[in-house]
Amino acid sequence: MTLAEAKRGKLVTIERVGGERAFRRRLMELGLVPGTRVELKGVAPLGDPIELVVRGCSLSIRRAEAREVAVVSVEPARMGAPESARVEVELDAPSVT
Repeated sequence: MTLAEAKRGKLVTIERVGGERAFRRRLMELGLVPGTRVELKGVAPLGDPIELVVRGCSLSIRRAEAREVAVVSVEPARMGAPESARVEVELDAPSVT
C-alpha cells in the first residue's frame, strides 16, 4: 500500500521511500523516513495535496509524491508504546505521624 492509498484518519508506518535520489532526500528531510508513524489528517477539496501528521508536525505533500512512499497499516493493538518503553513510577508518600 502507498501513502496515497491510505484512508483519512488512518495511522500507518513508512516502509520505504521511492523515487529519484533528490526526491527521496527531500521527503526524508521532512521526516518521512522508514519506521516513522504517519497519520493522514486530511485531503484538499480537489483531492490534492494531502495533509499528514509526522512526529507531531503537520505537512502537506502532493498525491503523486505520496504514491512513492510505501506504508503498512498500524494495528490498533500496536498503537500504544511498546512494553519495553513503558515505565512504572512509584511515589513514596510522606508518612503522617
